[in-house]
Amino acid sequence: MSQYPEQQQKHSAIMKRPRSDYAETHEVFNQPTPLDPYNPFTSDIALQHWLKQFNGGWGFRKLSSYGAIVGDELVAAGFQANRYKPEFRSHDRFGHRIDQVDFHPAYHELMKTAIEAGHHSLPWTDPKPGANVVRAGIYYLQYQADPGTSCPLTMTFASVPALRHQPDIAAEWVPKITANHYDGRNVPYFEKKGLTIGMAMTEKQGGSDVRANTTRAYPLAEEGPGKAYEIVGHKWFCSAPMCDAFLVLAKTDAGLSCFLLPRWRPDGTKNQMYIQRLKDKMGNISNASSEVEYRGALAWMIGEEGRGVRTIIEMVAMTRFDCMTGSAATMRQATAQALHHTKGRSVFGANLHDQPLMKNVLADLALESEAALAITMRIASALDSRPEEPDYRHNQRFARIATAVGKYWICKRTAAVVVEAMECIGAVGLIEDNVLARLYREAPVNAIWEGSGNVQCLDVLRAISREPDTRDAFLNEINRARGKHQILDNYVDRLIAELQSLEGFEYRARTIVEKMALAWQASLLLDKGDPLVAEAFIASRLTGEEGLQFGTLPQAVDADAIIQRGLPVVQAAGNGSS
Repeated sequence: MSQYPEQQQKHSAIMKRPRSDYAETHEVFNQPTPLDPYNPFTSDIALQHWLKQFNGGWGFRKLSSYGAIVGDELVAAGFQANRYKPEFRSHDRFGHRIDQVDFHPAYHELMKTAIEAGHHSLPWTDPKPGANVVRAGIYYLQYQADPGTSCPLTMTFASVPALRHQPDIAAEWVPKITANHYDGRNVPYFEKKGLTIGMAMTEKQGGSDVRANTTRAYPLAEEGPGKAYEIVGHKWFCSAPMCDAFLVLAKTDAGLSCFLLPRWRPDGTKNQMYIQRLKDKMGNISNASSEVEYRGALAWMIGEEGRGVRTIIEMVAMTRFDCMTGSAATMRQATAQALHHTKGRSVFGANLHDQPLMKNVLADLALESEAALAITMRIASALDSRPEEPDYRHNQRFARIATAVGKYWICKRTAAVVVEAMECIGAVGLIEDNVLARLYREAPVNAIWEGSGNVQCLDVLRAISREPDTRDAFLNEINRARGKHQILDNYVDRLIAELQSLEGFEYRARTIVEKMALAWQASLLLDKGDPLVAEAFIASRLTGEEGLQFGTLPQAVDADAIIQRGLPVVQAAGNGSS
């Protein structure tokens, strides 16, 4: 008999209870719902505002419909395309060299949907006022579903101006490049209705210094523009190697020249372009980036011999602009996630979204996001300018320098925005099935691709020293808000004084370009933006009293109004209405 009869009796009673009583250990509460599905267009007041400001209002119906797809099916496809990396197969099972990169079906779904929406073609096929602005809106939405597919899409879009340097080749290729038809098969270009175009400039020894390239081009017969050459050499970075053709830089006796290199020869045989391996990148996972060798690959010269950089620079300028757009989209996506999560969670007895310090952080993120979007759309509107318009020369000069300023600043700020948004969400933001983990890995990409931060700042210096009209155009732009706010006027006056002398500019280039970016953002927000947003931006960025981290807004800022402006809204799947 037990020495402890009462304890034994209690134990026996517990053991007789059904095990189902213990199946659930706790109730799940105080967890936000996923931001899914939602329409990232109809939920984005700032995006709608800036589209209207720059002649993009006619695209609302198109963007609303596309936003409904992005916020539902394409977000899901983006997760799939990033979970299952592209795989390289050098040979088929019979031993034939095929250089095939296989993608998850979700990648092809993303590409097909974007191309059918005109992501890659709208300004070329429907060049009316606001076409580049609406196209930037499509890009902005697509990027929030998957940044990786935006790489081949933007290269395809940006290839058109470069190819037009060679009218005979452009006449054959551009109609298929701008067709809203996606064909991901590994077959010759002449068997397809729609084509995608890549770009390959970077080599191991040179990086951004393409003048150090060693790849050579040898004429097959006649020399010169439009003629056939054989390319021998390598490229250290060739993104989207399953594109149908690539714009490539190679040297002739006259210097670096630009070539169009197809993956298949006109006779239907495989071109001598060999993929060495795919890059094992930390981000941009859905997009295959590769190292390639050219062993006598057929290519046609585009534009003047020895002027390859000049020929391809228009393509580079547009891909740099798209880096701005993509990074602004990443800022928006991270901010939207932070706003949504904190609205649905309570901490220390109060809603996290309403706590004063968190409101300061969230409003600051929303300010940064909208300011990035504003200057992005301004450049898109400059790209829409036509020669017959009175502001055409101004817009050309302005875009020349402003693209470098914007690319530097927005792409730099994105990583900080993503990290702060992750901190708002907490440890859940670190988990891979939350999109913030992907955004964290993606955030540095645009700051590096198409020219790092230093390259952009040196490009600003190059523009000012060689084309001083670009500086004047930039200053004229920010002076459009002259007289509307004394703090901004004083800030711009100091900036003008710094730009008077180029002495020591290279060493202090980042400081100057940062000031140019802030002055531009503030003036544009003040001239065409929401007054509360403009006032908060100026008070927190131009006074010299701002903190070094997000969440240091002055107390007078109306954080509630700014947060409300940025708040996304979950809605029924497929609902494209606002």
